[in-house]
Amino acid sequence: MIIGVPKEIKEQEQRVALLPSGAIQLTRRGHSVLVEKDAGIGSGYPDQEYARAGAEIVEQAKRESRNIPFRPGIYVHVVQHCVANRPPNPGRYRMLFETAPGRRRLFRKGDSYHSQREGTKIIPKREDIPSYEALLSWYNDWNVQTPTTTAKTDPLLSLRGSGKHLWADEHADDYVRRLREGWE
Repeated sequence: MIIGVPKEIKEQEQRVALLPSGAIQLTRRGHSVLVEKDAGIGSGYPDQEYARAGAEIVEQAKRESRNIPFRPGIYVHVVQHCVANRPPNPGRYRMLFETAPGRRRLFRKGDSYHSQREGTKIIPKREDIPSYEALLSWYNDWNVQTPTTTAKTDPLLSLRGSGKHLWADEHADDYVRRLREGWE
């Protein structure tokens, strides 16, 4: 698998998606890690640390024409064609979900989407990418857990609302005041 680590483009954003320690783990497992030049600088990780971890710096990879040919416009393709809750264009996929401007995560059942994206592709066909069988299986398992089912199975989330009867006849502020009586 090829993992890309882009440089953050949002103003004042200093985080990086993958640390050099993560790049080491991925490269040990046989994955290729491509890091955009200066992606980790804002977080204190210079390109040299990523290179020592086995990652390739994208500018260097382009210059030396190593590993893979770079397709122009891949970022634009993903942003325009795959985001479920945006109006569709020819791609019309529902693979990503925009949670805020510039922020996306994988689309999952139960997410809202543009009506014209109904019935469109959510995941690639297994036969199209046989080497990613484990990743597709993980996604199918993760996708089954909608926010409603997660609330039922997660021990902390299942407690939500369980204390309502404690304050049924009393406003929460009055309850706290009553508890604090005599503390001073």
